[in-house]
Amino acid sequence: MEVKAIHRGAHVSAQKARLVVDQIRGLSVSRALNVLTFSPKKAAVIVKKTVESAIANAEHNAGLDVDALKICSIYVDKAASLKRFTARAKGRGNKIEKQTCHITVTLGN
Repeated sequence: MEVKAIHRGAHVSAQKARLVVDQIRGLSVSRALNVLTFSPKKAAVIVKKTVESAIANAEHNAGLDVDALKICSIYVDKAASLKRFTARAKGRGNKIEKQTCHITVTLGN
């Protein structure tokens, strides 16, 4: 049985989140949490919360054994960008895009 958790609109770019996600793909849940705990990246905190949410879903909703779970699939999709402007010289402005992403975690045996 597979259990899923999705974090929509995470305030980190998809490119930066994929660097973290690639490190834990296919690992057991306990090993993945260990890797994420000691990773210095900002995205590691967000991905860790999503993995913990998937673990809670597996335990509460499906009644699965947490020790036997592993990460079946984990991927990051690009989400909508927040568009902002900043002031520049001579009355001009530059566009700033604040990237967001969707993180999807699927756990199974």
